[in-house]
Amino acid sequence: MPGQVHKHHRIARVLADEIRAGVHADGSRLPGEYTLTRRFGVSRTTLRQALQVLGEEGLISTHAGIGSFVTFDGTPLDNRLGWTRALAEQGTELTTETLRFEEVTDQELAAELGLVSTGFIALDRVRRLVGGQGVSLEHSRVPATEELAGLPERGLDGGSLSRALVAAGRVADSGEGRVSVRGLDAAEAAALHRSSGEPFLRLTQVYRAADGSVVEQVTSLLDPARFELHVSSGRGGRP
Repeated sequence: MPGQVHKHHRIARVLADEIRAGVHADGSRLPGEYTLTRRFGVSRTTLRQALQVLGEEGLISTHAGIGSFVTFDGTPLDNRLGWTRALAEQGTELTTETLRFEEVTDQELAAELGLVSTGFIALDRVRRLVGGQGVSLEHSRVPATEELAGLPERGLDGGSLSRALVAAGRVADSGEGRVSVRGLDAAEAAALHRSSGEPFLRLTQVYRAADGSVVEQVTSLLDPARFELHVSSGRGGRP
């Protein structure tokens, strides 16, 4: 319905007001998921949607116990904001060019991910520095669920695929990935305005919801002169 406020947005608004009012002190942890789900009478999925909204607004940050993060010129990039916005906030301007945004069939990827359905929403984007040289080429593949039907035709709010996934109830709870280095093929080099065979980092990640279902698979080609992958371990939480 037009103008409808989803439950997770209402929860995010309540918590945001509390954070701004100092109820949750800067640097402190929010109550745990169990406490918050009991308080608001919602599922973990709905609560995580609300927390992701708070993260996108910069009001909280999430630190995984064991995980990894990507940096650009030594500065960590916040995946919740999207790399272009995160870089813009640290003073690095990138342009984003969408090469492909459509529904596709990919039997090989479906088999790799253990999915019955072979339908995906494909989003391919290249990010460029001022002057046109590409520094990253990203291929996102999202299972074409009923909630996401027609997304390419509707377009992305603010260019954010993450926001569209949250609105559809597809919230990532965990992720795994692998990284390697290989030379660009001719098509990749053309898209990035780089030389064929030039070595780039290849980062492949699969994000899953709390029930284990696939939310998104992303393959990113990253300029190793600008990007680094850092691995961290230890206990953490939501401050």
